[in-house]
Parts: sequence; structure tokens; C-alpha cells
Amino acid sequence: MDAGGISDLDLEKYDADEQVKIICLGDSAVGKSKLMERFLMDGYRPQQLSTYALTLYKYTTTINGQTVLVDFWDTAGQERFRSMHPSYYHKAHACVMVFDVQRKITYKNLPNWYKELREYRPEIPCLVVANKIDADIKVTQKSFNFAKKQGLPFYFVSAADGTNVVKVFKDAIQMALSYKKNSSDFMDEVMRELENFDLESKEESSDKEEETQEGKPDSA
Repeated sequence: MDAGGISDLDLEKYDADEQVKIICLGDSAVGKSKLMERFLMDGYRPQQLSTYALTLYKYTTTINGQTVLVDFWDTAGQERFRSMHPSYYHKAHACVMVFDVQRKITYKNLPNWYKELREYRPEIPCLVVANKIDADIKVTQKSFNFAKKQGLPFYFVSAADGTNVVKVFKDAIQMALSYKKNSSDFMDEVMRELENFDLESKEESSDKEEETQEGKPDSA
């Protein structure tokens, strides 16, 4: 992988006001990548970062006259291990959680994904997406209570025919921006504190080493 790929994972950039990170979660083959590709159509440039087991989709939009750069992170098969690497969640501003209406198990697994998400990102907005409604439109009359129980926005979508796809991602971007402006995210603060603590500890130990060296009598 070239160095350009690694620079794309420089998470400090997500501190900038106009840059947001949106992650996708859900079981394998529920259509996460297809949904993103449908939303971005010809304008997307997916970048397979195989070393990190993720695909990055870059998107630029204008909201209230401001240019916003969006990075959509997709799992690229990592979800088969039922758990994502912590860096996947770090500094994310919103999450799109997807299940397949034709496969009940993908719905039953949502609480597991949601639990993991909240371990790393307790506060970020999360949207629940029921994909593949084009296969059976009657499924939209069923009640899927998971989102309601958690107080999360819920969407019936189809990556195949485009139903509600643009709405989901535009809402996700708006929520991510709103969250970023108004949050003092606890986990980010903790990570920052730990980083600072490590630096201080290293500085203190190097100061002590210098003092010890200075205090030693010169050997004649």
C-alpha cells in the first residue's frame, strides 16, 4: 500500500470543522457498500485500504454555503469477525447501521453491533437502515422495533432501485455535522487525556534521568 493510503487514516484531520467521518455497520452482505455506491454513483472514488481492512469513500458537499468533506468508512469484510478494530470507531461522527429485510439473522444481530458502537462512541447519532425492500415491498408494513426501542431514526431503503438512499446519507451528514458542533465527546476526551498523560510521563522520566545523571559524582 502506498503512503497516500496511510495519510488518509490520519485521524487528526477529523478535528477540522469541515471534515466528518461516517461509519457503516452491519452483518456481511447486507448491502453496505452497494448503498454507498448508489448514493455516490459516478462521483465516488473508493479506496481499498486492505492493510486496515476498510474501504474509504470520499465525498464533498456544500451545506449552508460551507464545503464539507465526508469520509464514509466501510467494513471491507472485517465484520465477518463479529467485531471491528477500535480505530474504525475512533473520531467517527455518525453511524449508518444496516440490515437485510430478507435475512432475519441480520436484524437479530443489530443489538450486538449497537452495543459495540456504544462502547467506543457513546454519543454519536446512529441511523438504522432496512435494506433490499425492492425484493418484497410488503415488508415495509412490518414493525421493526429495535430502532424505536433505542430512539434511533429508521429508514426503509433499496440500494437496487435507490429508494431513500440519498435521504439516509444526507441525513447522516447533517447529523454528523450537528453532533460535531455540539458535542464534547467523552471517549475522545479520554483518548486525548491518555495521550497527554503518556507524554507527561515520558517527560517526567527523562527529567528524572537528567537529574540522576547530574547528581552523580564525577569519577576521578
